[in-house]
Amino acid sequence: MAKKPIDRRVARTRGMLHQALLSLILEKGYEAISVEDICERANIGRSTFYAHFTSKDDLKRSGLEHLRRELLKRHQSTSTSGQASAQPLGFSLAMFEHAREHMHLYRALVGSKGGAIALDTIRQTLCDFVRHELAKTEGKGANGVPREFVVQHIVGAYMAVLTWWLDGGAKLPPERMDTMFQSLVAKGL
Repeated sequence: MAKKPIDRRVARTRGMLHQALLSLILEKGYEAISVEDICERANIGRSTFYAHFTSKDDLKRSGLEHLRRELLKRHQSTSTSGQASAQPLGFSLAMFEHAREHMHLYRALVGSKGGAIALDTIRQTLCDFVRHELAKTEGKGANGVPREFVVQHIVGAYMAVLTWWLDGGAKLPPERMDTMFQSLVAKGL
């Protein structure tokens, strides 16, 4: 079955809504933003907003879908080039790079409901990637540890390190962060 192309008007409207949300987050913080603010900034009506999204939280979550696609694309490119065995957690470098590029948004979201939504969505995305990678291995996991325990351990450690790095101003290059993370995780796997 052929994939239905996305209507240009729908894509344009969604893009305007995402841009409006991002600019408002930087301007006044996530908590202070209303759907009305987003509609006004994007120059669309509320009914149009609700035709696409159920809430500003829904809009925020959908904005993170591009991150999932980017990580998936990078992961697939390393898998097809034969690098997957050399770099088992292929999301790591791409995520560090993305986080550094969008550090201004991270700072605007820290401590807000929007930040919690973003971090939870990222966490779920990374768990999916790790589950997929671990599904390729035999047995339950390292030393009989349940696979889901390993997934939560890896992603929890990654999120803690990512947050620490961003809170400190992301001074180390993403490549160095990835190397350190990969070396510590590889010992546990």
